[in-house]
Order: sequence, then structure tokens, then C-alpha cells
Amino acid sequence: MRLSLPMAAQAVAATVRAVSGKKKLIPSRAPLILTQAAVNKIKELMENRPDMIGLKIGVKTRGCNGLTYTLDYAKEKGKFDEEVVQDGVKVLIDSKAQLTLLGTEMDYSETKLASEFIFNNPNIKGTCGCGESFNV
Repeated sequence: MRLSLPMAAQAVAATVRAVSGKKKLIPSRAPLILTQAAVNKIKELMENRPDMIGLKIGVKTRGCNGLTYTLDYAKEKGKFDEEVVQDGVKVLIDSKAQLTLLGTEMDYSETKLASEFIFNNPNIKGTCGCGESFNV
């Protein structure tokens, strides 16, 4: 079945197709899921930076195992950045980091010795001993 709009409004067309019982649809995984602790910390960080739109996550080559995460404030969304909005906070994922972060949970932990964002990533094949670098 093809849906079409009147000529004056013909900006977009859509096609609807029935899926046969033989073909299974694969559910897509969320690019990033934030825990409540991560949401709260990002909100706290963003209160002090009203000129920024959110946090931006990237990856770069570093460490003994290959890749490490980078976190920066973001002033604007890049052309190919993935945008995750959850509970009022915005996190941008750099285009180079999108495949390595797919399905990852971002958490925040604070102890007497350290405070840090923790990425629980199902795509990681190995990490270094200190936990700062990884490979996929």
C-alpha cells in the first residue's frame, strides 16, 4: 500500500509493506543507556555550563589496549553525531564512537578515592589492567 499526499503537500511519501511470518525483524539496540546516577551527575555538571547543550562522548587511540573514552562539553551537535536524550539530559556520541558504544550502559560512581563515569560495554573484547583502555 502506498500512501501519498495531495499535490500541494507532496513533500514526503511513505510506503507500507507487510512483513511475512518467515522474516524476523531484529530489534535495534539503544545507542546508549544512562543510569539514574549518570543522569543526576550530568545534570549537576550542566548546571555550571549553561552555554553548553550536553556532554559529548568519543573514543581515541590510547593506552595499552587500543581505545579509550573521551568526555567533553558540547556546544553544538556535529553533522554525524548520534543524540541521546534521557530524563532531560543530552549526550552526543561522536560518529567514530557510535559502533563501539552501541548498547552500552553509562553509569556514575563516587567513592572516597574516585569519582568517574563507568561504561558497561557489551562490545568490548578486552581491557587493560587499570581499566582505562579497551579493544573491540
